[in-house]
Amino acid sequence: MVEIYLDNAATTKVDNEVIREMLPYYYENYGNASSQHGLGYNARKALEKARKIIAKSIGAKEYEIIFTSGGTESNNLALKGLYSANMEKGKKHIITTKIEHDCVLKTCEWLEKYGAEVTYLDVDAEGFINLDKLRENIREDTLVVSIIHGNNEIGTIQDLEEIGKICKEKEVYFHTDACQSYTKIDIDVKKQNLGLVTLNAHKIHGPKGVGALFIREDIKIHPMQHGGGHERNLRSGTENIPGIVGFAGAVKMANRKDTERMEELIDYFIDELLKIEGVRLNGPRKDRLCNNINVSFGNIEGEAIGGDLENYEIYTSTGSACMSHSLESSHVLKAIGLAPLESNSSLRLSLSKYTTKEEIDKTLGILKNTVDRLRKLSPIKLSS
Repeated sequence: MVEIYLDNAATTKVDNEVIREMLPYYYENYGNASSQHGLGYNARKALEKARKIIAKSIGAKEYEIIFTSGGTESNNLALKGLYSANMEKGKKHIITTKIEHDCVLKTCEWLEKYGAEVTYLDVDAEGFINLDKLRENIREDTLVVSIIHGNNEIGTIQDLEEIGKICKEKEVYFHTDACQSYTKIDIDVKKQNLGLVTLNAHKIHGPKGVGALFIREDIKIHPMQHGGGHERNLRSGTENIPGIVGFAGAVKMANRKDTERMEELIDYFIDELLKIEGVRLNGPRKDRLCNNINVSFGNIEGEAIGGDLENYEIYTSTGSACMSHSLESSHVLKAIGLAPLESNSSLRLSLSKYTTKEEIDKTLGILKNTVDRLRKLSPIKLSS
């Protein structure tokens, strides 16, 4: 059997061309970018070239990009660093949503122990925030609004431009976690009034262990790790040059043609899935990430469906890979109003530029048989 990988929201296959670009920085140009010799210079040159590519992709200035180990570190640095730098000004209020990635929610919980006050905005049944409610919740002491761009579980795409207008009007900082949406949806930090943006490589066919944080030039944050003063004294530690080169390589290779192809495949996939009795689409049909599907099957466990598909080397997910060790229902599905039974019957299928229609058709055929068989065994019957 040939494997079918439909868990690209968790991580993606590294593009072969990206690997080729990275390899010389392991065994030829392997110098430390801070070293004052030829090999160090070559590493520094590659670092700054990559910084320029990533900055340009979101309309930023080169020095506004700080390299990190990935999305989790970038989100932690954005919120903790910003809060630490503004504590003495009395700016202690943070606004976020109930459907953020777990690293944002846990960071906010941690900051609450140190005096932060956090408002967790509700979302509607498709995962969208209410812009009027956002405006109403901004206070004199509000520091930052942190709202995920494309949700990692249900694919909901928030309107960054409208949120940015509200933040500009109210004179508060705006941070977004764009790990899932980056290169799939246009990000323009000026047009969308973004102060901080979290990015990473391994969701876009780049390597794991590397990400970036855009920090607008007028925003002051405190570093969360100290040392040799790398990355404008904001993120000390020897830079991961092969990873950063690979990150930039993946950004260069991203294109609208691949996105449009994924959009066509995802529409077809959703249409076919909804023909299965009792299947519900979680999240919106429109304004959805081009590679994300999240469906509930009503009376059978998503974990059982995913396990059966794995027997055929079809790899899916029941939610966020970062929370796969937890037995609790998804906080995202709970926030959009799903009962525990519906939540536990969910399956996430996420495509990439490598996914083919033939793979989708094969998955659909096996999935329909799996669902039929498991429903016959289920003691819970579908509600009419």
